[in-house]
Amino acid sequence: MEHVPDIGHLPDHVPVVVLRWSRHPSCVGLARLELRKTLALWGMSALEDSALLILSELVTNAARHARVSQGREIETRYMQRAGAEGGRGLRIEVHDASAAAPRQRAHDPDAVDGRGLVIVDALADAWGVSGRNGPGKLVWAHLSMTPAGGHG
Repeated sequence: MEHVPDIGHLPDHVPVVVLRWSRHPSCVGLARLELRKTLALWGMSALEDSALLILSELVTNAARHARVSQGREIETRYMQRAGAEGGRGLRIEVHDASAAAPRQRAHDPDAVDGRGLVIVDALADAWGVSGRNGPGKLVWAHLSMTPAGGHG
């Protein structure tokens, strides 16, 4: 799947990785691979399991439900942030061109889908939906590591 890496810096010199993906289902695995590499590079592998699951859910939602014109891409952003209790943290953002905000569904134990945001809510320190420059929205999630290096 085609993606365009763009590694830049936020104003306070925090690294950010920006990647763009087609709305094809295979982009989920590729986005996970890039996040895994980024976490290893940043020494944040302790967050890997939760971060990859959160990313999978958010990118899957964007690929499945963002009803936009053909050719619009999904953008992921991974950036370091201050974490809880003086530790380091991670912010994951998934941008798409649809203005429709995702909604948590009521729990149905027999449903085969619809649990994505429940999972995000359980794993993330915080998450939400924000506007963005250009059409659409961004869905974000925060994860923290404790100062000792574990997941907070």
